[in-house]
Amino acid sequence: MRRTPPRRAVATGAVVAAAAMLAVGVQAGTGTAATPQPAAPHAAPAAGALPAKLSPAQRDRLLRSADAATKATAKELKLGAQEKLVVKDVSQDADGTTHTRYARTLDGLPVLGGDLIVHEAKGGAVKGVTKAQAKQLKVATTTAKVAPSAASAKALSSARSLGASKAAADKAPRKVVWAADGTPRLAYETVVGGLQKDGTPNQLHVITDATTGEKIFQYQGIENGVGNTEYSGKVTLGTTASGSSYTLTDGGRGGHKTYNLNHGSSGKGTLFTNSTDVWGNGTPQNAETAAADAAYGAAETWDYYKNVHGRTGIKGDGVAAYSRVHYGNSYVNAFWDDSCFCMTYGDGYGNAAPLTALDVAGHEMSHGVTAATAGLIYSGESGGLNEATSDIFGTAVEWYSNTAADPGDYLIGEKIDINGDGTPLRYMDKPSKDGASADYWSSTVGNKDVHYSSGVANHFFYLLSEGSGSKVVNGVQYNSPTYDGKSVPGIGRANAEKVWFKALSQYMTSSTNYAAARTATLKAAADLFGQGSATYNTVANTWAAVNVGARVSAGK
Repeated sequence: MRRTPPRRAVATGAVVAAAAMLAVGVQAGTGTAATPQPAAPHAAPAAGALPAKLSPAQRDRLLRSADAATKATAKELKLGAQEKLVVKDVSQDADGTTHTRYARTLDGLPVLGGDLIVHEAKGGAVKGVTKAQAKQLKVATTTAKVAPSAASAKALSSARSLGASKAAADKAPRKVVWAADGTPRLAYETVVGGLQKDGTPNQLHVITDATTGEKIFQYQGIENGVGNTEYSGKVTLGTTASGSSYTLTDGGRGGHKTYNLNHGSSGKGTLFTNSTDVWGNGTPQNAETAAADAAYGAAETWDYYKNVHGRTGIKGDGVAAYSRVHYGNSYVNAFWDDSCFCMTYGDGYGNAAPLTALDVAGHEMSHGVTAATAGLIYSGESGGLNEATSDIFGTAVEWYSNTAADPGDYLIGEKIDINGDGTPLRYMDKPSKDGASADYWSSTVGNKDVHYSSGVANHFFYLLSEGSGSKVVNGVQYNSPTYDGKSVPGIGRANAEKVWFKALSQYMTSSTNYAAARTATLKAAADLFGQGSATYNTVANTWAAVNVGARVSAGK
């Protein structure tokens, strides 16, 4: 049948709230602050440092140009003869500065933790390079002493020890160079499928030393969260008419589609189709209600990244992800899977509370943005930063959307009542109020679950947005402390979002830790507001307020 142009539909959708997760690594770094220059903390960012709003075609041309020049770029960077660059992503500032992100191979093997970003001025001159791995990429041999079957057995054992069921290697282990911990070595990467303990699909990546057989590292490739749901009232959806029926296909946003798994746990499911252009009735008993919520959340997140950060789609290529609702039976979770490029939502306890909330969609889709940019490994401090990035942008989407039934706040999962007492899942103003999250950095914070180590960055973002102390913001009472007891003023949420996005997309790498995140945000602040400006120094002092780095002040 002939498809007609996309249209807007009215949905009586249930908007829900929840939070979710993604991937990480290792990196050292410290930020330095120059002598402060006069500037107001809320000064507008430099227009030239803001993102250029590239169309998918413009971005594709930049990617093709970078790909054609990889040999010349590798030579200019003085990489080894056996090293090659693989273009992963590109972004551009309004002044023409281009930031190209590369993965690396060594003697034909993928280098995990070898990513780098080249920053070029409009004329092509290299302004700087950000590397995940500062050491020379070199291994004694690329011949493994350990058989692939032994690596596979080690990975399966690890998955089963975590409670995985139906565990099986998705494919034979691949030989790689593992460099994320600072010492390049030959290794195997095995990906174990099946199901995690709670029914979430399993995608456990296990890295095994190819010389000794020792397990080096592991991380989960499925980024997920926990939640429950409430309603959002009437919302406007992008749909597509085909003949006398309509589908939940948002042609105005890359063709995002919403599918019904009907309590299954594999495949895409069935695309939602309706004889009318009204979706759901506001109750979880109607299967279309959760679909309306998921489609609405995806649309608002798409609009946020495009209109605020100039990024058209998760990868910047104008292509939408897709959503699946009604996953499993009484599944109390939601997750992002980069392999299918999709978001998946369960229906909660008793299949009565779908996890299809506005901030859930923002959180999950932001895992995709992180995967397409910094690629933060989902473990340790980088895992906490990965998870915090999704909380930060899930919160930003909620504020951007300005939906009356779910107004902006700095509470994560405030509508899901996961604790059964009306309290939110996480707090950004004082993360430790949830009983497990970290307010401040410590040398052991990376040992926490990534949802709790994320507290340091969540706290930083709240303080950078609103400042410390007791205050009411949008009708919600907050009281945010600092590690050193000294106040910080904040730079405004919109500016804080710009700093974090620029740092993520142009200066963070797969192995960024909290010290390196400070460096990345200071570089972003220098681009946007000027190095040594009051805003720049507020960024530095806000990191000190969560015990990352030292404070700076005028005249020092």
